[in-house]
Amino acid sequence: MNKKANGIIIEDVLKKLAIVLKQGQFHDVDNALVMTSIKVFLKLINELIEYDGIQKIDLIGDLFYLNNARVKYSSKSSVILDDLSREFIKRDLGSVAFTSQLSIDDIKVFLKIFTEAAYQGDSFESMKASLTHIEGIEVDRLKHIKEEEKDKRRTVITSYFNAVSFVKTLTTKLESKEKISVKTAKRVVGTIIDAIFNEEQLLFGLSAIKDFDEYTYHHCVNVSVLSIAMGQRIGLKRKALVELGFAALFHDIGKTSIPNTILNKPSDFTEEEWKVMKRHPYLGALSMLRLKEPDTSLISNAIVSMEHHMSSEHSGYPEMRNPMELDFYSNIVTIADRYDAMTSSRVYQRIPLSPDEAVRRMMETSHFYDPRLLKLFVLMLGLYPAGSLVLLNSGEMGIVCEGNPQCTERPKVSIIVDKEGNKVDGVTVDLTERDHAGNYTKNILKTLDPHKYKINLAEHLL
Repeated sequence: MNKKANGIIIEDVLKKLAIVLKQGQFHDVDNALVMTSIKVFLKLINELIEYDGIQKIDLIGDLFYLNNARVKYSSKSSVILDDLSREFIKRDLGSVAFTSQLSIDDIKVFLKIFTEAAYQGDSFESMKASLTHIEGIEVDRLKHIKEEEKDKRRTVITSYFNAVSFVKTLTTKLESKEKISVKTAKRVVGTIIDAIFNEEQLLFGLSAIKDFDEYTYHHCVNVSVLSIAMGQRIGLKRKALVELGFAALFHDIGKTSIPNTILNKPSDFTEEEWKVMKRHPYLGALSMLRLKEPDTSLISNAIVSMEHHMSSEHSGYPEMRNPMELDFYSNIVTIADRYDAMTSSRVYQRIPLSPDEAVRRMMETSHFYDPRLLKLFVLMLGLYPAGSLVLLNSGEMGIVCEGNPQCTERPKVSIIVDKEGNKVDGVTVDLTERDHAGNYTKNILKTLDPHKYKINLAEHLL
């Protein structure tokens, strides 16, 4: 969040607060410079309180939030706001809430208490006790990072499975020829975008959890997750990310028009069945255009649905009389779709490829994809994508829980089996760690098949 509806730049509010608190450490509260800064901050915060009620500033990790919305700030502001976060942490201060209109005296008292708290034994308790007689200012203690991470992970996990549930409901409605809400679908995509911003690697891990019985629903969400993550790395703005994520979520919409006897057939398709199956991109494009009055967004989504089984060299299906260069979004969704399909267990592919094997095969057939986007995708996932089961040279077995874009062959691994073969609670090791001689302490020997070892990825990743 950068701006309120009444035009006040939220970044400026934080900067003015930081200036007041910084000056208060070097000057008396009645100093002319300090008083000028107090008046500027007071004007801004009181306008916000009058317009929008309580204004609560939270420090979560190293990021500031105002009323639960992250405050985005420019590189020019980073120095002073990084300093503000350090001052909060020094006092064990997690949040400051301005609950009612404030006076100059209120800010002067707060400044004095804030400054003196840095020299007290329990800075936060000292500050909280001293602020009890000021009605308009409340403070909360800084949350421990483990609590924050736990809450963040829970939110991301909930967002993922809510998206899967939504796709399931959506599919049922489409099969029954019921109307669906485009706005609701875009809100779901919005929660995926937020989850990627907060916990991208966890979301990659969740996408590695494959549910055979609900493959279609997980597949749509996984393709959306991977597509959005690629778009975010390219630098797409939020509006474009919503469009891309929406197109990816609906890329297989045409399959709702294919008979289940064909979709769920465990053996090879006959020639006629394959002809029917290859119509689903075309049927998907028609479905997108019928959702409501066609607009630029839905036309773009229809194109993605039509093209997601084509390749950059114009092979694949459906065949086009006059092949053209594939749509940018189509190129992204095609890569995400192929990867998730390769790593999933389906009726005609009971044993999926491991994540690293899927990446390797895609690289071997790189001529099917946009080469720049494929390179970006591989760098994003790493040679050992989140969810890969690996054997280390220490004899330990672990699951990759976080990739490493700077060194793709050295991710973070959660150990689940020790070198004696005993199951252990996941202690995370960073494979970039070195010993005193400069050698890596642990290396990946090979990837393993979790099905062979009867390992449930969901049990560990969740």
